Amino acid sequence: MNEETPKLKMAAAESAEQLARRFEREQRQVLRAAEDKLAAGLGKARVGSVPYLNAVPLTRGLEEDIVFVPPSQLATLLRKGDLDAGLVSITEVFFHDIYDILDGVAIASLGEVKSVFLAHLDPLDKIGEIACDTASLTSVNLLRVLLTERGLSPQFRPLKAYADSSSERNVLLIGDPAIEFIRSNPKHEIWDLGAAWFELTGLPFVYAVWAIRRDRNTRELRQHLREAKNFGLDTLDNIIRTRPEFDLEFRKDYLGWHIHYHLGTDEKRGIARFLELLKKHQPEPVFQPTFTI
Repeated sequence: MNEETPKLKMAAAESAEQLARRFEREQRQVLRAAEDKLAAGLGKARVGSVPYLNAVPLTRGLEEDIVFVPPSQLATLLRKGDLDAGLVSITEVFFHDIYDILDGVAIASLGEVKSVFLAHLDPLDKIGEIACDTASLTSVNLLRVLLTERGLSPQFRPLKAYADSSSERNVLLIGDPAIEFIRSNPKHEIWDLGAAWFELTGLPFVYAVWAIRRDRNTRELRQHLREAKNFGLDTLDNIIRTRPEFDLEFRKDYLGWHIHYHLGTDEKRGIARFLELLKKHQPEPVFQPTFTI
């Protein structure tokens, strides 16, 4: 037979714009599938988190199933057994040997954090008293460690109300109230504790972790929390663009640069160093953390 063999035809080359559109479409499908999976919820698991902007990427897609309360109240609920897991201050794990830390997930900074600081009118070496936001025991202990390492030992007392912050000579603030304070152009000098920790140790500081109660079956819950983190980071640009807190440029800087959510080798070294300094500077027993996947 003299029929010629049909020639294979090459698909038309896609333009850069077409490739970008196709990639975006496929990415949307992947993210939609992830969102649908998270929308199934946490089932019977009881989980708590903090109502701060920096926690949003870790609870993306699970918001309807999570209890949002300040850090100190959250730790109390978790300790009592009212919750199975909580995004709590790292010192909650140090002081109570009933938790495992979910590996790979944290709220941390490598240097300046922007939302944990000492606002002071007195020079650091002249401070006699500091009013402390009691929402986070970690921040109080971090400040105590940083000052003690400098040979300083001012008195700490509770801050009565956030409205009093600007009238305090020296005040420790954390979270969204701290951000609001610093954006109000205060007359105070700002000593960022993330930057001070990095200056002291050269390591990241881990502010919060998912603490998982050891007396519960949490295998599926741990998987949900890891998936929520992945979804939050995959959609971080959308979080930055759409969240109502503060303004867009601040959210870009804060969530895109100052805060990170990885718990790896360097972060664990930072945790170990903080534990070491806590043992050195305060008498209360502290426990070696354990990690779970």
